[in-house]
Amino acid sequence: MSATFVHHRIDAAPRRWQAVADRLAGDGARRVVEAGGQLYGAWRSQIGRPRDEVQAISVWPQGITAAAAERALLANTDDIRAVTSEAMVPTLRPADTVPPTRQGNYAFRWFAVPAPHWPEFLDLCAAAWPGFEGAYDSQVIGLWQATGDRTGNGPDEVTGAGLHAGVRSLLLTRRPDLAMWERSKLPQGEAEAAVREKLSRRYDLCDWTVVSTATLLTAVDRADTARWT
Repeated sequence: MSATFVHHRIDAAPRRWQAVADRLAGDGARRVVEAGGQLYGAWRSQIGRPRDEVQAISVWPQGITAAAAERALLANTDDIRAVTSEAMVPTLRPADTVPPTRQGNYAFRWFAVPAPHWPEFLDLCAAAWPGFEGAYDSQVIGLWQATGDRTGNGPDEVTGAGLHAGVRSLLLTRRPDLAMWERSKLPQGEAEAAVREKLSRRYDLCDWTVVSTATLLTAVDRADTARWT
């Protein structure tokens, strides 16, 4: 698949994350469609990021720059303090541009992997994911490689841009809830232990990795009304 995905991190003004999120799902999504793209999803912070941060991903079948995607999504920035956007290309997943729609615990994990280790990293992902998904009622939404096209030139501690060399990537996984997050870290039986061994090896190949969790604002089954961060 040749589509370009753009990850957007939006720092809303205090107590304005919901208003910003509503604009993203409404006028923002409409403008993205008019420009030839699609809003893939929008997420609110759960654990590890500020309360008023919203993350979004837009997808563009014909390709686009991070700056152009950002302009289409965010025409009105009155209650937005900062935005950073970064273009990405899919690797093993996703195989299409169908957005996630089920509510749950979404983990945004960024990696920086030395280039010589990248092929093994991908092989370990491919080998581990079927067992992971089967054991934990979880889904791997996508693993995207950052292209280096981003808005802003400064170092970014959240994505590793400007700080870490090698191949940077974003892994997005969905679990039904935080209880399953914990459960997935504690393998039971030989099959789950084998999955954990592959994932642990992948972890050890990295120069750097960081994770935060979020819930899906654009879910169609149910809204998340909890107070997290």
